[in-house]
Amino acid sequence: ELLEKFGLFERKDEKTRRFSRGMKQRLILAMSLIHRPSILFLDEPTSGLDVQSSRMIRQIVGELKHEGYTVFFATHNIEEANVMCDRVAIMNKGKIVAIDTPEKLKSTIQKTQSVEVAFDNPPSKIGWLENIPEVDRLQRLGDKFRLYTSNPTVVIHRLVQYSRKNNLQFVSLNTVGPSLEDVFVRFTQNPEVPSR
Repeated sequence: ELLEKFGLFERKDEKTRRFSRGMKQRLILAMSLIHRPSILFLDEPTSGLDVQSSRMIRQIVGELKHEGYTVFFATHNIEEANVMCDRVAIMNKGKIVAIDTPEKLKSTIQKTQSVEVAFDNPPSKIGWLENIPEVDRLQRLGDKFRLYTSNPTVVIHRLVQYSRKNNLQFVSLNTVGPSLEDVFVRFTQNPEVPSR
């Protein structure tokens, strides 16, 4: 039954040395469920896996949660924690500095928002983005720019003015609330933030 659930039944008679890393990880997870434990500890179960294997592991863990298992899911992939976990504990130097639901953790820094913008022909000089007075921090994400601010409305207005003046076309322009990664950075780099 477990081999079928984990997509390994057809390979049941093969030596595991021929298994891919994803197959080995699924086998380990299946083996951990043989005795039907009420609590399951998973340490980086998707680390180093291809997209399909990672997705399958996350799907199976989601099913286990719905079946009533308590799953402790250790990961360095913050987006994975945001999607997979009902509660998240952020650790810094071996101590838990914050613990709550992902949404409640994000609400602790709600004043920090960002504007994400992409242009059809990105400007080669981006200093003007950094010089917008309301921008606290600028981050380049591939072909997009993320501008952190406490006043996204003004930043958007300035971006629109600048794009009109310089004949730039937007591919996308969005406001983005704080991410779990922003929360992690805030709690691990700013000692004044109170623990929860």
